[in-house]
Amino acid sequence: MKVKKVVLHTEEAQASSESDSEYNSSDEELQEAYAKGLLKPGLNVVIEKQKREHKNSVNLMKNKLEKFKLELPWIERLDMVNAPAPLAPELALQMQEQEVRRSKQLQGNKKLPQYEPTEDPVLNDFRRETMFHRQAQGAVMDAIARLKKLGIPTTRPDDYFAEMAKSDTHMQKVRQNLMRQQIIAQRSEKVRQLRQQRKVGKQMQIEATLKKHAEKRKLLEEVKKYRKGVRKDLDFLDDKKKPQDKAVNQKVAAKRKMRDAKYGFGGKKRGSKKNTRASSADVSEYRRPSKPGKDSKNKGEKGGKPKQRLGKSRRTQMKAKNKRQ
Repeated sequence: MKVKKVVLHTEEAQASSESDSEYNSSDEELQEAYAKGLLKPGLNVVIEKQKREHKNSVNLMKNKLEKFKLELPWIERLDMVNAPAPLAPELALQMQEQEVRRSKQLQGNKKLPQYEPTEDPVLNDFRRETMFHRQAQGAVMDAIARLKKLGIPTTRPDDYFAEMAKSDTHMQKVRQNLMRQQIIAQRSEKVRQLRQQRKVGKQMQIEATLKKHAEKRKLLEEVKKYRKGVRKDLDFLDDKKKPQDKAVNQKVAAKRKMRDAKYGFGGKKRGSKKNTRASSADVSEYRRPSKPGKDSKNKGEKGGKPKQRLGKSRRTQMKAKNKRQ
C-alpha cells in the first residue's frame, strides 16, 4: 500500500509541472506580442483590421433613383431654386454699424483674438443669418407670384371656418378639469386663511389674557402699597380711558342731541309728574272756569247744556273714518 501511494504522488507532480510549463510558455508569447506592439493594453486577442472598399457605382445609384422617383406637379412639391432677395437699406446699415462696433470692441480689448472683418466669426454668423433670411424672402416672393399666376389663393377668406383640432366634448372635459382644479385651489386657500385666522385669534387671545394678568398683578401691588401706607391716594382704582377722537365725539354728541329731542334727555322718570313746591306755587297756567252757558258751543240750547260725549265704539268708528278720508 505504501508503494502505491508513492507512485500516485509522483504522477501528480509530473502533471502539475507540465501544466506550469504550458502556462509559462503562453505568458512568454503574450509578453513578446505586447513588446512588438501586436497587443494593446486590456486586450488578449488580436483582431486584424479589415479595410472597407468604397464604391461609387453611378449606374446603380441612378437605377435606384428611378425606382422611387415621383413625377409630381409643382403645386405638390412647392420647391424653389432662386437667388436671395436684395438687401434692405436698413439691414445694410445695421450690418455696417455692427462691424464698426465689433472693430472697436476688438481694439479696446487686446485679450480677445484679433480678426479681420471678413474673417470674424461673430460677423460671419450675422451675415449667414442675413443670407438665410434673404433666401427665404426671395423664395416667398417668387412662389407667391407663381401661385397667383396658377390661380391658387394664398390667403384665407374672411369667412373661413376651420375645424378645431379637439372636439367640443374634449374641450368640455378640459374646461371641467380646469374648473375642478380652480375649486380645489380656492378651497385650499380658504382652509389656509381659516387656519391663519385661528392662529392669529389664538395669539390675540393669549396676548389679551397676559395683559389682563399683568393689570391684575399691578393692581394687587398698588393695593399692597396702599395697605402698607406707602401710597396715600386711590387714583389707581380709576379707569384710565384712552382719549377718543374729537370728530367721533362730536358725531356721537350730535346723535345724542337728536335722540334727546325726540325721546327725551333721559334722567329720572319715576315721580316726574308729582307736584313740587315750585309747581304748586306756579299759577301762571291757571284758568278761571267760565259761567254756565257763556262759552257753550250750543248757544241755541237753553241753559247752555254741554253736548254729551260719544261712546268708545262710536269714537273708534269716527277715527277710522277720518283716517280713510
